[in-house]
Amino acid sequence: MAGLPGAARARSASPGSPPALDGSFLLSPLGGLMGAQAVLGLLVWSLIAATTYHLHAAYGWVMFVSLFFWILTLLFFVTYLLQLHQKFYMVPWPLLLMIYNAVATVLYLTAFVTCAAAVQPMSWRQWDYNRRAAASFFACVTMITYGVSTFFSFRAWKGLGSNAATSQVTDHA
Repeated sequence: MAGLPGAARARSASPGSPPALDGSFLLSPLGGLMGAQAVLGLLVWSLIAATTYHLHAAYGWVMFVSLFFWILTLLFFVTYLLQLHQKFYMVPWPLLLMIYNAVATVLYLTAFVTCAAAVQPMSWRQWDYNRRAAASFFACVTMITYGVSTFFSFRAWKGLGSNAATSQVTDHA
């Protein structure tokens, strides 16, 4: 569980204690990436929502992917920020986060390609063109952040970065 903030305290949290903010999560790579994903995802779906996306089926997919993963990213972010993942210790959080990030990466790849392919430079509405082109760019950047999060989540799931001695000590502390 290396790489996830509060991993050493995961088994010592009592189920009845109130949630507390985990400041170290905000400074961790996963916390920073989740914050970036929330901001970038917000940009993608708000740029698409500001266009006439309902006239083009391709943008409906982009809107669905960006909004769906924006909401789920916010839920994961709040869960880790408030240390709620320690209350539900029976859930394999590192594995769940790795699968979530991998699925988000693949679906954001499809949304990025769909959005980029549907942008028409000779659109009769220039403001729609600019917003759709910007949404394509931000969808690509968001996809990259989910890909990097997948890497860090995989490392946390596998426990890379720690050795057998430290994992034995933190598991029984």
